[in-house]
Amino acid sequence: MEFTITLAIIIITCIVSFTAFNSEKIINDLIFWPPMIKQKKQFYRFITSGFIHADIPHLAFNMITLYFFGRAMELFFAAKIGKIGFLLFYIGGIIVSEIPSYIRHHNNYNYRSLGASGAVTAILFSFILLAPWQTLYVFFLPLPAIIFALLYVGYTIYMDRRGGDNVNHSAHLWGAVWGVVFTILMEPGVIPNFLDQLMHPGFSLR
Repeated sequence: MEFTITLAIIIITCIVSFTAFNSEKIINDLIFWPPMIKQKKQFYRFITSGFIHADIPHLAFNMITLYFFGRAMELFFAAKIGKIGFLLFYIGGIIVSEIPSYIRHHNNYNYRSLGASGAVTAILFSFILLAPWQTLYVFFLPLPAIIFALLYVGYTIYMDRRGGDNVNHSAHLWGAVWGVVFTILMEPGVIPNFLDQLMHPGFSLR
């Protein structure tokens, strides 16, 4: 197996997350906690919060998604900005996805957030921009990637406004936005390619 930036991120995230499962102190030190960022200038929390998770299912879902889509997007970005550029894209996804939450909750001591979902969603939506008719399996249900994207964005916006389920849907939404915007900035040609693919559906069940 080739050692890639994607694999390195998965290994590091798993090590940090498993260590944090048994340490409330590590969680408190690394978690995204807006008032601590504002008052104590602990800006590192924008990044470290993306390397800890609530539990094993949370970690597994993010890392499995990253494994399947991260490798393809690493090849795409490495050809344009290098492997370090891909790493910065991933870290940027963690940071950007949390900025709206920081603005909304910077005085809320009860608000905390953790997980790599923002960065993973950025990678997933970057992939969808390149291959909108690729088959994705969502709970074993096959869907065209573009249909999944539309349903996902609609659900995320609805749940973010509704609230009450202890999930940072805002991070998912803005992670997706970051993935699309960054990809377009790196390769503007993806826009006509995306539109051309939309006009020629290629979805099939396999």
